[in-house]
Amino acid sequence: MLEYKVFSEEHTKPYVLLLHGIGGSANIFFPQIKEYKKHFNVVAVHLRGHKGSPSVYTNSSSFSFKEAANDVIEVMDQLRIKKAHFVGVSLGTVIIHQLLSMAPNRVETAVMGGAITKINPISRLLLAFGKLAKNVMPYLWLYSLFARVLMPRKNHKESRNAFIKEASQMKRAEFLGWYDIAPTVDTTFENVEKTAGSIPKLYLMGSGDRMFKKDTWKDVRNIPNTTCLFIPNSGHVVNLDTPEIFNNCSISYIKAKGNIHGSILEEKT
Repeated sequence: MLEYKVFSEEHTKPYVLLLHGIGGSANIFFPQIKEYKKHFNVVAVHLRGHKGSPSVYTNSSSFSFKEAANDVIEVMDQLRIKKAHFVGVSLGTVIIHQLLSMAPNRVETAVMGGAITKINPISRLLLAFGKLAKNVMPYLWLYSLFARVLMPRKNHKESRNAFIKEASQMKRAEFLGWYDIAPTVDTTFENVEKTAGSIPKLYLMGSGDRMFKKDTWKDVRNIPNTTCLFIPNSGHVVNLDTPEIFNNCSISYIKAKGNIHGSILEEKT
């Protein structure tokens, strides 16, 4: 079973599950946990290959996003959580899309920061380069390179450094296990409109997220019960770049189950 941490446990509060990005952990949600636990029971999950969770190679079958989503459902079952609100960043949003596709009955609302809906030509080119370089280049160099491509600006430095620091604690084989299934990201999103059209979904994209912002907006804009907000002065890792805005938007959205008030933001609905 995945390693997880529970913050606040009161029967009157709804549950929020946090899903981090590749190489990350519960630590990247520190600004959120501090505020969230005032309103919710918070469960921060460590995905396969991260921290104390099992290896991506634990089962004999090939690792996949479906298997990763089943891991999360197993945690919910262990904690007797029938339905929860989900908050994810980067890779975490891919797992949420998989959950929305295969188990929408377990999702109350979904908040996705720095969302990834597809592997676009630029990211596909990066993955192809990485495939050639992964056997000769230390994986942390490869991760650092990708982090700099995703978070290139000066105001992304703190987020970039935080992710590289977290990734340094991840084993090479585990990183490559996730890396190898990255080309299948598209399959996690393709059925979301059909299976989860009635579920409130909030996308929080950094205005400086040059890699995924446009594709995400194009993919989600016509899906029912979906709101996409562009957060100023933020890059891919919006929860760390602008934690106060991220917290205000996500908390109000979860509490209202789909309604949000944010006049300072550029809203796309």
